[in-house]
Amino acid sequence: MSLRLGDTAPNFQADSSAGKIDFYNYLGNSWGILFSHPADYTPVCTTELGMTAKLQTEFDNRNTKVLALSVDKVEDHQNWIKDINETQMTCVQFPIIADDDLAISKLYDFIHPKASTTATVRSLLIIDPHKTIRLMITYPASTGRNFDEIIRVLDSLQLVDTYTVATPVNWKVGDDVIVPPGISTEDARRLYPKGLIEIKPYLRYTPQPGE
Repeated sequence: MSLRLGDTAPNFQADSSAGKIDFYNYLGNSWGILFSHPADYTPVCTTELGMTAKLQTEFDNRNTKVLALSVDKVEDHQNWIKDINETQMTCVQFPIIADDDLAISKLYDFIHPKASTTATVRSLLIIDPHKTIRLMITYPASTGRNFDEIIRVLDSLQLVDTYTVATPVNWKVGDDVIVPPGISTEDARRLYPKGLIEIKPYLRYTPQPGE
């Protein structure tokens, strides 16, 4: 199965380090981040899961639930979490899915045969409260994720869902945003009371709404 942006994230039931879960029930009305790992006890993944745990409050503040997946069994996950907590000086509280039969990895197209036929690539999906896939990022197994970028994109997605704007290159919370090209400059001056900076008719900035 090949998933794309805008597709509905498939539901699944699975064992995890936190017990049996139903993915949709776990997410509820929250945003979700689902990310895969090649295997337990791998050094890059250990640092990533540690960082995810350290950012738990940041995700909570954004109404976002995180969920990891690795192609090993629950017992391995639980023992690995002890290592993560020890070496990364944190406390993992989110579930790690047991996917030793690769069922969920295949459902989400996390197995890329030219990279490995048995281990998942390092994929990450951001899923909105409607269960729609809004972001997909895939890294090679050797490269750890940039969680500053993940938080940044999450902030952007939540902002553009609330206001009719787009975010420019390297945008971060508090920066000016872009007026979408489908809105005329005349309408934009009315819709964006904080002001409008017109660089070109198609390139117009306004201060971030809600700030």
